[in-house]
Amino acid sequence: MKLFRNITLSAALLVFTASMVIAGNPDRQGEAGAAELLLNPWARSAGLHSMNTSTVSGLESMRMNIAGLSRIVGKELILANTRLYEGSDVKMNALAFGNKMGSNGAFGITLTTMDFGDIPITTVSRPEGTGGEFSPSFFNIGLGYSYMYDNKISVGVLVRGISESLSDVSAFGFAIDAGVQYVTGDDDNFRLGISLRNIGSPMKFEGQGLAYTAPSRDGEYNITVTQRSQQYELPSVLNIGASYDFYFRTNSIAAIGEDASDEEMVKPKSRDLILRVLGNFTSNAFSRDQIGGGAELIFNQMFILRAAYKKEVGNTGFSKDNLYSGLAAGASVELPFNQVGSNRIGIDYAYRATNPFRGTHNFSIRLLF
Repeated sequence: MKLFRNITLSAALLVFTASMVIAGNPDRQGEAGAAELLLNPWARSAGLHSMNTSTVSGLESMRMNIAGLSRIVGKELILANTRLYEGSDVKMNALAFGNKMGSNGAFGITLTTMDFGDIPITTVSRPEGTGGEFSPSFFNIGLGYSYMYDNKISVGVLVRGISESLSDVSAFGFAIDAGVQYVTGDDDNFRLGISLRNIGSPMKFEGQGLAYTAPSRDGEYNITVTQRSQQYELPSVLNIGASYDFYFRTNSIAAIGEDASDEEMVKPKSRDLILRVLGNFTSNAFSRDQIGGGAELIFNQMFILRAAYKKEVGNTGFSKDNLYSGLAAGASVELPFNQVGSNRIGIDYAYRATNPFRGTHNFSIRLLF
C-alpha cells in the first residue's frame, strides 16, 4: 500500500509538473523547433497513431513512454525505416537495443536519423542552382532506464541528445523523458500510462554559416559580420492513456495424476485471442491538443492487427488539422526461430494517412533473444 501511494503521488507530481512546464496556448503554435522529436519511427506504435502510452513495452517505449522498457524479457534489438510523407523523399531510420538488468530493471539505447536526400544548392545570384548539393544531418541519441515493481507499476527516465547541422552551422540540445505505467485487474487487463516528453534545454544555431562579409562604414575594407540566431524551444508533450483487454478462447491446462499438486493442477491460462481497446489524450505545448482511440486484435501472441483514429481538440474549422489527424493501421507477425521459442523475430508495418502527401509508411524488424 505504501509503495502504491508513493507511485500514485509520483504520477500526480508528473502530471502537475507537466501542466506547469507545457502550459500550452494557441499563441505559441508553430514556435518550437526540433520537430523530428515528435516523429515516431517504430511501426507497432505508429499503427496506433502513437497513442499506446499505457501499453507500449520494450524498445518502442523509448519514444512513447519510457516506463514500458522494463517489460522486456531478455534482450531486444530493433531496426526501422520510415518513408515520411510519401512523395516528399524524406526518410527516417532508427536503431535501438535494450537489455534486462536483474529481474525488474532494463536499460536501452536508441539512435534516430533523418534522411532529407540531396538538396540542390541555390544562391541569390544563381537561383537555378550552383551544381552542388547538400544534405542536412539530423540525429538524436537516447539512453533510458526503467524499473518495474511487482509487475504492476513501472517507472522510467530517458536522457536524449539532439543534433541538427549543416556543413557550416549546427545546433545541439538535451531533452529528458519520464513516464509511469500501472497495470491492474483480475487478469492484468486494465492499464494506465502517463508520459512527459521532450523537456529540455533551448537550442540555437551557431557556426560560420551565419557569418558574412560586408564593407566597413568608410568602405575602405571588408569586415566579417556574424548574425545571432534566435533560440527555440523543444516540442514538449504530455500523454495520458488507458487501455482494457478482453480475453477470448482462454484455455486452462490441467495436470494429470493423483499426485499432482494444487499448483500443477491448474496452470496459467493461455489466451489465444485478445481484443485490446485504448484511448489517449495528448497535450502539446506548441500545437493544439489531440485525442483519439484505437484497438488491437492479438491472436496467439503471434499475429496482431491494429487500427486507430486521432483528432485535434479545439479546432474551430478556420485552419487545417494536424498532418497526422485521421486514420492509422498496421500489422505484426512475431515467430520463434528456435525450438524452445525463447528467441523470436517480429516484422511490423504501419500506415498513417496524411493531408497533404500520400501517407507515411513504417517498417520495423525486431529480434528478441
